[in-house]
Amino acid sequence: MPIQIKSNSPLRSLPEDYCGDGADRWFEIPEGFDKGKNLFYSDYGPANGKAEKTVLFVHGNPECSYTFRHARDALLGQSPDLRIICPDHIGMGISDQADFEMVDMHHAANLTLLIEHLDLRNVVLVVHDWGGPIGVGAFLDQMDRVDALVVLNTTIFPMPSDGITYENWPLKLMPWNNFGWLIPDRLWGGVAAFVLQEANPGSLAALYGKSLVFQGRFALRRFSKGTPAYVFSEALRSSANARSSKRNLLQTPYWGHGYQYDDKTHGTQDNHEFYRKMQEQLPKFWGPEGRNIPVAAHIGEYDPCGKKSVREQWIEALPRIAEHLHVYPDMGHFIEEYKGPEIAQSIVAISGY
Repeated sequence: MPIQIKSNSPLRSLPEDYCGDGADRWFEIPEGFDKGKNLFYSDYGPANGKAEKTVLFVHGNPECSYTFRHARDALLGQSPDLRIICPDHIGMGISDQADFEMVDMHHAANLTLLIEHLDLRNVVLVVHDWGGPIGVGAFLDQMDRVDALVVLNTTIFPMPSDGITYENWPLKLMPWNNFGWLIPDRLWGGVAAFVLQEANPGSLAALYGKSLVFQGRFALRRFSKGTPAYVFSEALRSSANARSSKRNLLQTPYWGHGYQYDDKTHGTQDNHEFYRKMQEQLPKFWGPEGRNIPVAAHIGEYDPCGKKSVREQWIEALPRIAEHLHVYPDMGHFIEEYKGPEIAQSIVAISGY
């Protein structure tokens, strides 16, 4: 049965594998900046009706829950006793459109409300990109709900200045964070489709050339419905969603350090305390000083979040990550597009099955 889209998302046509039959759910946000908005999530219950663990997939930007389809499907085939939850953040996927420029702390606040609404416990938290601070941040006042963590090209720590950063990668004269200023809202969906599918190692000429091609195809509506490029781009067809997505991009030079900006709707926004609290509590509650939870990581090295110094920050905070650390030198930031079965295998391994 097709999903009944109960939102104002620009994404209206979905591929069959966006969500399993009968797994689609909607959550009306009860409080906060997004009060009254509809947030979409899929909920796959275990075959026997009793879940020992719940896998919570938390996506980043500019993507949606569809980015986890390969890992999700592999997991459904391997471990029928797991419950699997995959939300779309506001302004992304088929959740309601954003009406202000949101960053990680805003999405984390919404996710906290969903976690409490579903009373999720014994969680295996899987985080990618900005989903790292969103997912970890959502559990800041209830760290005991999480039993295991899977890290996919993300960080909650201050981005080290060595090597590649989002201020010099992939090209110093045209770094990733500048794309938020350079690309107009009406073309932003094309950038999203490109980086999710094509931003692996290669020549810089090919990288920027393909980006222009994807922007053109998006502008001319040449992405076929039902394709990943269509899914990842169409949700950003509205200027409101594009501007909110681009605000995350403008934050990248300050990743983990804290960021302050002025929003036209809600005034000054500042996530310095949000990051300080995460960096203090994660090792305290999930590291050797606390519950010492099992951790796995799948990292595409062609990316600032994948460089050695970032991996060392994770290892220092959560030493058990070294037991299940997988690094792919020939892969870029969106590792979940290519290593879904391997990610699923790690989830099963650290879940105790």
